[in-house]
Amino acid sequence: MDQTVRKISAEDINPRHNWGRALPSLGIMGVDFEERVDYRRLHRYRLGRAKQALENSELGALLVFDVNNIRYLTSTKIGEWERDKLARWALLTRTGEPILWDFGSAAMHHKLYAPWLEPQNCKAGLIGLRGTVQPSFGLMKRHAEEIASMLKEAGVADMPIGVDIIEPPMMFELQKAGVNVQDGQQVMLEAREIKSQDEIALLNRAAAMVDGAYHLINETLRPGVRENDIVAEVNKFLYTHGSDDVEAVNAISGERCNPHPHNFTDRLIRPGDQAFFDILQSFMGYRTCYYRTFNVGRATPAQHDAYKKAREWLDSAMERIKPGATTNHIAEAFPTAGEFGFPDEMSAFGLQFAHGLGLALHERPIISRVISMDHPTEIKEGMVFAIETYCPATDGYSGARIEEEVVVTDKGCQVISLFPAEELPIAARY
Repeated sequence: MDQTVRKISAEDINPRHNWGRALPSLGIMGVDFEERVDYRRLHRYRLGRAKQALENSELGALLVFDVNNIRYLTSTKIGEWERDKLARWALLTRTGEPILWDFGSAAMHHKLYAPWLEPQNCKAGLIGLRGTVQPSFGLMKRHAEEIASMLKEAGVADMPIGVDIIEPPMMFELQKAGVNVQDGQQVMLEAREIKSQDEIALLNRAAAMVDGAYHLINETLRPGVRENDIVAEVNKFLYTHGSDDVEAVNAISGERCNPHPHNFTDRLIRPGDQAFFDILQSFMGYRTCYYRTFNVGRATPAQHDAYKKAREWLDSAMERIKPGATTNHIAEAFPTAGEFGFPDEMSAFGLQFAHGLGLALHERPIISRVISMDHPTEIKEGMVFAIETYCPATDGYSGARIEEEVVVTDKGCQVISLFPAEELPIAARY
């Protein structure tokens, strides 16, 4: 088999988007009669963006343990169980192709089924599984010396190496092996901030799955149902429709709405409850963060007012989104912490908020009064992010939470979270 790696072209790194057409709502299957996601084009784009970001930095190589960065560089994934294990890692030098150290037999699997990786670059490795294999056993030392040798062979041994997340003993062993370790996460986030047409298609598909989940919630939400019953049904729906990870389904109702607890319980839904939900899941690694608020049967004036304010704040912020805008200009549309009952902006963090979406739940940009007013950054075409607002009701316990996922186009933004949220939905209306 020809293992020649295709040269990255400018079009791979910076593809053009046709914003004049609606984003396609793609099926999961590949077909021969229309263009859907091209996964090899996706790989070329992601690797090209990483190489470009590395070239723009002062680093000679990137050593990544973050599973999102591993997937971005290598287009490999061995299951959500690996997410918190630090069981795999990858190396990208300025002069070479990605080298992947895998969990046991996964290295053999990738030699067979991942032809976009050079076979000799698919290696088995083990450094310690977050300390369960003691550093004194020598595995970290062995791999650190192996990596140092590879950096020398690639001609970048005299340059710093960027690392995203790492076990401290492994970092110490790299330093003992003569490697100058610096922060590589910023370089990877720079690479990941602009999404390709394939990434946007996958994010749109993931959002479409949540559209369906909210239709299910709208039909299921009624007195006597528990928050965890909703969570169970949504998990089943999403996995049935192709989700590879339901990270969380937050279900918050009644007196639990204010203050916002960010979780779910076995609380029984009652008539007149305000209830909001956040569905965080991924399709082919690309994630959602997508809030909706409902009332059960009826809503009070205070609940309607809370929803209206949350929607107004959200719409005002979204109107400001366009290429060249800055994050402080968008954050100015959010209320101050004191305006909705919090003592300071840090206490209110995450309630009036926007964050990038991609292989991770939180990518660039991050938009919040906590950071954006003093450290503004530029909004760019091709960014995808979720923008969310929260308003506590004057009754002291209800609250409204709304979130939209948007793609930054050449003129503004396009919403991809399409379950209706212009007005407060009433489920089980009496």
